[in-house]
Amino acid sequence: MEKLIDDHTHGMMMHNSSDGGMTMMNHRKMMMHMTFFWGSNTQILFSGWPGTRTGMYVLALIAVFMLAFMVEGISHSRLTKSGSIHHVTAGLVQTLLHALRVGLAYFVMLAIMSFNGGVFLAAVAGHSLGFFLFGSRVFNKNPTTVPAAKTSDLTPMSC
Repeated sequence: MEKLIDDHTHGMMMHNSSDGGMTMMNHRKMMMHMTFFWGSNTQILFSGWPGTRTGMYVLALIAVFMLAFMVEGISHSRLTKSGSIHHVTAGLVQTLLHALRVGLAYFVMLAIMSFNGGVFLAAVAGHSLGFFLFGSRVFNKNPTTVPAAKTSDLTPMSC
């Protein structure tokens, strides 16, 4: 039996779903999970996407993985070399990279807010592999680099 709580001030209804989590519904019966759940029937980033087809869900997971991977790649990129580019140009490149990194990171965050367990794992895997390839010491071409040396154009992201 579902327990419904009607909140007339916001037009939302809360109820316990069959998978044990809380969901929110507006009067149009669109459901939004409020706890993590597993399954391919979800909505990620855009209305109606990925829909109910498993193939589209897998594509959505790949997209979230790639977005998280790109955030790490941009975070550890080195496009400018000291002394080779005018300061204003270098500043513009850094600003554009920062805007791109933040925008992609917000897309990943919004995807995770679907509360789908697969999306969460895809995002963590993308960030992990991206850091492993771009940020860790495993593929550092110059292991004798001084720690204070510049390793990327952008400052590290902080939570």
